[in-house]
Amino acid sequence: MSENGTDGTFSIIIPTLNEGTALARTLRHVKALHPPAWEVLVVDGGSRDHTVQIANDAGVVILRSEEAGRALQMNDGARAATGDLLCFLHADTLIPDDLTSVAQRTLADSSISCAGFISLMGNGDTTRWGISALNLLKTHLAPLLFRPHLYWRGLRLLFGDQVMICRRQTFWEAGGFNEALPILEDGDLCLRLVKHGRIRLINRVVISSDRRVQRWGACKAAAIYLSIGVLWGLGLPPARLKRFYEDIR
Repeated sequence: MSENGTDGTFSIIIPTLNEGTALARTLRHVKALHPPAWEVLVVDGGSRDHTVQIANDAGVVILRSEEAGRALQMNDGARAATGDLLCFLHADTLIPDDLTSVAQRTLADSSISCAGFISLMGNGDTTRWGISALNLLKTHLAPLLFRPHLYWRGLRLLFGDQVMICRRQTFWEAGGFNEALPILEDGDLCLRLVKHGRIRLINRVVISSDRRVQRWGACKAAAIYLSIGVLWGLGLPPARLKRFYEDIR
């Protein structure tokens, strides 16, 4: 029982690399949580902008990974975390102010091993309804088409911008994130977490940056997101998929 009277102390882990344009807003939303998180850990992979200063100004815990890599950084954060529940949050994703209690209520169900949210992609002025709908469909459709036996056991394909939450114990029992994967470390973890319980898509919304869509254009973005889901299902190695999914800050 946590000091705020609800079950499960809650650690938020945010991997960063040159996120100076997004992190401050994300941390403002984190600081507005009620009840508050048990701890907030920003795990930096060697930013050359003012990312670390923003985190320092916000008063959160700052960890520095030996090298950049989202899976590696999130594992470093999970190793340092002391909460019962882990929340993996992208630096450009905005969360509702009751996320802590929603996560605690959801994972109070022992049959659920992991949960995520519906991600709406936008930039404050525009919501990318089509891309958001496609990504939501992919959460269900990719496992249903390519892993139907696991879908009926509760597999849902979650991505990092959906804000993944799980118990710390279950995370490590599943082996944590695969640090060898350049992308799709979240989908890979889902395949291992479903062995420990259902993966739940919570009927609540988080807001993720559309900076990739701005760079690529809506049609190219839709094609890339759809292709990644299909090629994941067909078993194409993530290292080959990475060339279609360049880093954008």
